[in-house]
Amino acid sequence: MAANILSWLMGFFSLDIGIDLGTANTLVNVRGKGIVINEPSWVVLDKKTRRPEKIGLQAKEMVGRTPATHIAVRPLRDGVISEYDVTKDLIGYFLSKAHQQTLVPLPRPRVVIGIPSGATEVEKNAVYDASKESGARETYLIEEPMAAALGAGMPVTDVVGSMVVDIGGGTSEVAIISMSGVVVSRSLRVAGDELDQDIITYIRNKYNLLIGERMAEQVKMTGGSADPLPSEKTMRVRGRNLVTGLPEELEISSVEVREAVSSSVQVIIDTIKDALDEAPPEILADLMENGICLAGGGALLLGLKERLTDELNLRVWVAEDPLTCVARGAGMVLDDLEKYSKLLVDIDN
Repeated sequence: MAANILSWLMGFFSLDIGIDLGTANTLVNVRGKGIVINEPSWVVLDKKTRRPEKIGLQAKEMVGRTPATHIAVRPLRDGVISEYDVTKDLIGYFLSKAHQQTLVPLPRPRVVIGIPSGATEVEKNAVYDASKESGARETYLIEEPMAAALGAGMPVTDVVGSMVVDIGGGTSEVAIISMSGVVVSRSLRVAGDELDQDIITYIRNKYNLLIGERMAEQVKMTGGSADPLPSEKTMRVRGRNLVTGLPEELEISSVEVREAVSSSVQVIIDTIKDALDEAPPEILADLMENGICLAGGGALLLGLKERLTDELNLRVWVAEDPLTCVARGAGMVLDDLEKYSKLLVDIDN
């Protein structure tokens, strides 16, 4: 009885939190405060004990630099949990960090977490259970494209068709939404991480140079594009020469980077076309008026908006602050749980 009262008290003084639990980054949106945490979803573990030593930004800085006794991991792959216990530690760390400015010793928040639309029942339950075991008193799940559309300010509850393309680190989510429901959806595991791997493979095959994931990500963000740029760029990359085994630096152009990622970009475009092909005519009429919203980190790929506009014959626009759309949408659900309850995912527990 006393334990229940204590739990209720901790819950009463705890925060309402929306989480975008991403493959690459985790964002935490606290009700009334906005986005308070935006950190990489990396954890550095002690190899023997499997205990987390560093989490988030500090862990990301150690990637590729850990001693033999430690390993840097991302506990989420392709948008879903690949290492349950590590994910539990990750969520617990972010929940505690969000409550640092409060006087709650054992936070028991209400939490809404975004999940990929293609997640299986097992994957949904894994996220739900990890959240509950991390200290959440109530956990709700929402599909990431729905949360992204809500966070982007789209009229998801209205009798009108809206379309969102959320390109994250592990998954790309395509959804056509109307009246609080998903009309057509596609989820594919080709996104930012895949583009990084494309760049690593291209440079290795063309120059016999092995570069790391962080270097590939920097190249993508600096010179990656989906369409020819008004002014092409050059970048310097560093890695290990696979012939000599020695460090080497070379210069590559944005034209080469575009060639490296072209096949993955085309897969995403074809998936969007596939979803449009399945949409009812009335929904297509709405989309001709309202356009397609791009969200997620992939929305920032240079030339993607222009390429999609040309190929789809529809207006394509990038959401304001596309990286935070899912977290903002998840937070909005807790602002009015009764209004947005239809957007939530049912859990078989």
